[in-house]
Order: sequence, then C-alpha cells, then structure tokens
Amino acid sequence: MRVSTKGRYALQLMFDLAVYNSGEPISLKDIARRQGISEKYLEQIIAVLNKSGYVKSVRGAQGGYMLKMKPEEYTVGMILRLTEGDLAPVECVVDGNECDRQVGCVMSVVWKKMYAAINEVIDSITLADMLEMQSKAGDR
Repeated sequence: MRVSTKGRYALQLMFDLAVYNSGEPISLKDIARRQGISEKYLEQIIAVLNKSGYVKSVRGAQGGYMLKMKPEEYTVGMILRLTEGDLAPVECVVDGNECDRQVGCVMSVVWKKMYAAINEVIDSITLADMLEMQSKAGDR
C-alpha cells in the first residue's frame, strides 16, 4: 500500500491548520508556501475537505480555512480514507470483495493482518497526537 500525494498533502494541509490555529482563518497561499506544495493542488484537496465538513471556509480579504473540529477529533485514518478511499493492501480483504480462492488461502490471512495493523495505526493517531509529537521533537 502506498499513500498518494493527494493523501499525503491532505494530511499535511490538515496538520498545518492545526499547527497554525490561532482562531483566524489561514490562507491556502500561506499553507502552500510553508509546505512547499502547489497552491492549485491544495485547492483541489481543500475542496474535498470542505465538502466533507473537515474544514470551515471563510470568505473575504482576510479569509481562508480553519479546522471545523478540535485536532483530537481528526484521525490520520479519517483524512487518508477521505482522500485515498479504502487503504486495503489488496482487494480481497475489502468487505464484499471475497475471491473464489479465499477459503483456505494463507495469503488472505496475511493481507487481513496487514490491513488490520494499518487501520490500528492510522486510527490511533490524531492531529493532536501529531502536534504533541512535533512538540517533543522540537525539545530534543
């Protein structure tokens, strides 16, 4: 499983909104500059995040974007699934996609364990956890 640039940039965008949250909207131009990502690409990603209710859009000269919820309410899994879809390593582990050979297939056991491990990790890390990780990394 490989996370695409869309998924990585969505996570970076959301993390940037958490890091620079001052109660004021943050412009995509500022996020693009800080993260080294094309503003045009961020516009596509922010549209998905906005439509799904993950961010709040503020119009006007001082407009921009803000997190709609608290950082502890967003998991890495939520953000990646929104932009990437299902994160299954292979199709046969996705509900409803069982193959004819699945019964007795040792590989399906491996893929299911891998899928469970991925989900456990990404669903246990929040934007707040990432803020704490960054804070600790800065203390070194």
